[in-house]
Amino acid sequence: MTTSSANIRFSDRFFALIPCAGQGSRAGTSGAGLSKQYQPIGGQAMVLHTLAAFRAIERLSGTLVVVAPGDRFFDRTPDPFFDVAACGGASRADSVRNGLQALVQAGAQAWDWVLVHDAARCLITAAQINRLIAACENDAVGGLLALRLPDTLKCEGAHGQQGRVAATLDRSGKWLAQTPQMFRIGTLLEALTVAGASVTDESSAMEALGLAPRLVAGSAQNFKVTYPEDFALAEAILASRRTLA
Repeated sequence: MTTSSANIRFSDRFFALIPCAGQGSRAGTSGAGLSKQYQPIGGQAMVLHTLAAFRAIERLSGTLVVVAPGDRFFDRTPDPFFDVAACGGASRADSVRNGLQALVQAGAQAWDWVLVHDAARCLITAAQINRLIAACENDAVGGLLALRLPDTLKCEGAHGQQGRVAATLDRSGKWLAQTPQMFRIGTLLEALTVAGASVTDESSAMEALGLAPRLVAGSAQNFKVTYPEDFALAEAILASRRTLA
């Protein structure tokens, strides 16, 4: 059942859900045998930096990390701050949906909020997470961190013209979606069921229900570590933060 502003409860809680079941094939780093989210950055696995930011959010009632079946990484690093569910699916959407169901089975309610965040966005800060919560906790839909598109946007050609510009697109009003993305658990479960496994973020699923998530200004540093050169950039940013601390 879709949750609307008419049935918002005063006992709302906040949960974090970290899908961590991907293989990160584009990363191509030297960490042979390690999925991208477990490769070291700044002296520890990427996902542990991600979890450290959420550890600082006092309002969270729980944090769930969704891993692939058979993934034993967290057996070596047990931590009472978060729970681990080995229910990762074939796609990100499947992993998130399975994780939401695990939260419900553990006692979360349909009207509770969930903040879904990519494990590979390891430069997220507690301040950015709190900004999203503050902007969306009284919103009827919820929302996401995002960044206004700063660059000229090109469209690639097709049918033999791949690798060549087909058109320059108007960048006004366009944003780069980031995470966390914060929605009601029940509504997001419904949205993911309707949208199917092909959606690449939670906002897209909510949009498939005809809803308009709120855009909340994020940070250029909250990028998803994806390509080999991203690791060096993330290392540099973490080092600069340690210097300033």
